[in-house]
Amino acid sequence: MPSTLLRDSRALGVLAVPLVLTQLAQVALTTTDTVMMGLLGTAELAAGGLAIVIFNQLRTMGVGLVTSVGNQTAAAAARAEQHAAGGAARAEVSPAPDDVRAIVRAGLAVATLAGIAGAVLMVLIGQTLPWLGQDPAVVDLARTMLYALAPGLLPCLWFQALRQFTVGMRRPQALLRITIASVAVNAALNWVLIHGTFGLPQLGLIGVGAATSTVYLLTFLALYLSAKRDKELAPLLSLNIAKADPEAVRRLVRLGIPIAATYGSEAGFFSVTALMAGTFGPDALAAHTAVNQLVYIVFQVAVGLSHAASINVSRELALGDLDAARRIKNTALACAAAVMTVVGILYVTVPRLVLAPFLDTGSDRALAIATQLLLVTAFLQFFDCAQNIGVGLLRGLDDTRSGFRITLVGYWAVGLPASWLLAHALGLGTLGIWLGLLTGLATTAVLLLRRYTHSLGRREADALPATA
Repeated sequence: MPSTLLRDSRALGVLAVPLVLTQLAQVALTTTDTVMMGLLGTAELAAGGLAIVIFNQLRTMGVGLVTSVGNQTAAAAARAEQHAAGGAARAEVSPAPDDVRAIVRAGLAVATLAGIAGAVLMVLIGQTLPWLGQDPAVVDLARTMLYALAPGLLPCLWFQALRQFTVGMRRPQALLRITIASVAVNAALNWVLIHGTFGLPQLGLIGVGAATSTVYLLTFLALYLSAKRDKELAPLLSLNIAKADPEAVRRLVRLGIPIAATYGSEAGFFSVTALMAGTFGPDALAAHTAVNQLVYIVFQVAVGLSHAASINVSRELALGDLDAARRIKNTALACAAAVMTVVGILYVTVPRLVLAPFLDTGSDRALAIATQLLLVTAFLQFFDCAQNIGVGLLRGLDDTRSGFRITLVGYWAVGLPASWLLAHALGLGTLGIWLGLLTGLATTAVLLLRRYTHSLGRREADALPATA
């Protein structure tokens, strides 16, 4: 049993580690933008932060629409490998069939539609900002920032579609190199465009948006060129979205809409709890924000494990190995638990050190609240990681609707009411909010993992007559 777990962990880690590191590099990308905006001034930071929140909401939901490209690619490639292994002319059979090429085209087509629609929506939102009660000076800056960010949404989603394709083909290594390089390029472009060096115009805040859009275009081109140099990926790569199969597009949209809704629901859940924390004063909100940022960074480990587990489930089901699909759940949860245990020990033993980069340690009350929240977070992050892995496992079964329904129950029917009751009715304040978050995430995790186990059992039962 230990040897099996070790072997499965290695197989998962080959895919998960590059994805985790890529996710962390992307966090560094957005952090660079925030630091640069802060150097411009308070109004610029407020306006830029508002614009980035809007952009990230639309980007996240657009990413959800193309996420299943990886699962569909993994399943199609596995079926092709199985067919090749059973054929006589094994060397003459491509490791991936024509339907993978169709999936890539469909993914890029969906990304194009979502990117254009999202960019238009960003412009329209920019026009409505004055109606939302924001400061006029902030509104003007945020609107121009949105205009600069809007063109970057399209190449951003193209990149995500290609990213899912390379992950589905189990070749994600170039992603990490490209993402790390993009952090340095983004920082350099930010500085050049903000301050107008090398004879360029001084764009200020708009320069941050323009740099971000440019980096998204460059990362897409870099990933595309990297895939074109890969002997296994190049034959499957087609940018001709005009030839996209309508049925493949409809399938991706049908799978993607619940994923996009799930991502949007989770972001909304945490946004509402932030508003709740703000009602307890600036110290409570500062503590909430600092701890939430820590959770967000650690959450990238869960995202990488979730994607890797999801891809591997799609592959094993295509090969008909239900036992392997069942082991993937246990392996992913074990890997997550190991990482979260180490992080949790740091939260409990050296809270001031952990909070120092995110919170002014001179604020005694905010630090005391945040330290208290870290004790909750040490347990909360296990369930946060488990529920994200659960969503990925169900996505590997092409079951995206159940994941969405369960997260609605866990986040909104259990978590949010629990946060309000514990914070207000029981008078626990910000601590009550985070205990409510823990309750909601734990409920979500249990329901998602139970659903996955039940679905695998049902598939196994359905397969018995065929093997009898």
